[in-house]
Amino acid sequence: AQLCDLPVRVFDVYRGPELPGGVPGEVVARREGAVLVRTGDGSVWVGHLRLEREGAVKLPAAMALGELVASAPERSGYSEITYDRSDGVGVVSFDFYNGAMSTEQCRRLAAALRYAAAQDTRVLVVRGGEVFSNGIHLNVIEAARHPELESWMNINAINAVCREVIGCTGQLVVTSMGGNAGAGGVMMGLGADRVIVREGVVLNPHYRTMGLFGSEFWTYVLPRRVGAEQALRLTQEALPIGAVEAVELGLADKMLAGSRLDFERRVLEYAERLAVDPGYDRLLAGRRAAREADERRKPLDAFRAEELAEMSRDMFDDQNGFRAARRAFVHKLKAEATPEHLAVHRGLSGASSVLGAEASHM
Repeated sequence: AQLCDLPVRVFDVYRGPELPGGVPGEVVARREGAVLVRTGDGSVWVGHLRLEREGAVKLPAAMALGELVASAPERSGYSEITYDRSDGVGVVSFDFYNGAMSTEQCRRLAAALRYAAAQDTRVLVVRGGEVFSNGIHLNVIEAARHPELESWMNINAINAVCREVIGCTGQLVVTSMGGNAGAGGVMMGLGADRVIVREGVVLNPHYRTMGLFGSEFWTYVLPRRVGAEQALRLTQEALPIGAVEAVELGLADKMLAGSRLDFERRVLEYAERLAVDPGYDRLLAGRRAAREADERRKPLDAFRAEELAEMSRDMFDDQNGFRAARRAFVHKLKAEATPEHLAVHRGLSGASSVLGAEASHM
């Protein structure tokens, strides 16, 4: 394809409105990182693209085109994040390409969750897309002028998303995981009261292969669900977990079969039943009491500070190979043998003491 007189390869494309007249290939609008492109009498939203040049990275389209589309007006009709409500249930839906969440996307999602939590609904459903989430956006980080700074902003932004899920005590929260999830994307969903996964989904609840200690309050939410010993095993072994095993381990509470649409319908029905459950008030009071007790025992800010202390060394000092691992992932380079320092990740040794201290409270 040709956009702004540049040869590009497009991805993440959706049908747009009819736009009679104009020149095919013309960028006429932008929204949330996507650009609206004329196609004869119609148009398409292009979410991501890669410039056809050596070393180019697949990026949100507006970011890849930069100043060439900076003057294009904002236009409605495309949204990665939506909010719907009915029958006492609010649903925040998000669908990020390949599950990658940039700093800006995280900020928008945190704002949507904050809004949803403030409504008078009784149950909040946090619903992912084709891929639930794979955490921070490695491509955007790699392409940034200062990758270390961008990675730092990204991890702080996704932490804000996780905090909204954990801290929503005015409603019961259900995570609807209809697609695969990895790293911080798994942890993001674990702050809910109920985690429901679709049959066939694969979870990768670890960071080790990317040379990161991890954040997203994983040292709180993961051992809270599976225990400190199991949390260490999952993060150290760095193996994929299927939906059945996720339920057996306690990572998820329930598995549902069917297509993604069937799955989402059944999760919504579950949430509607939960909203009118005779025991709802007791369940909500239990959520509040547990959160307050956990906060007195060890504030979320303390978990965040410990995790970010490790992440700062990974991101700025690159002491565990994040830079090389990120570059290999983004540019699809041949993987080298696992470096010795990743064989037993230094940060995970630190996590042993952190999780060990919490184990008596599980």
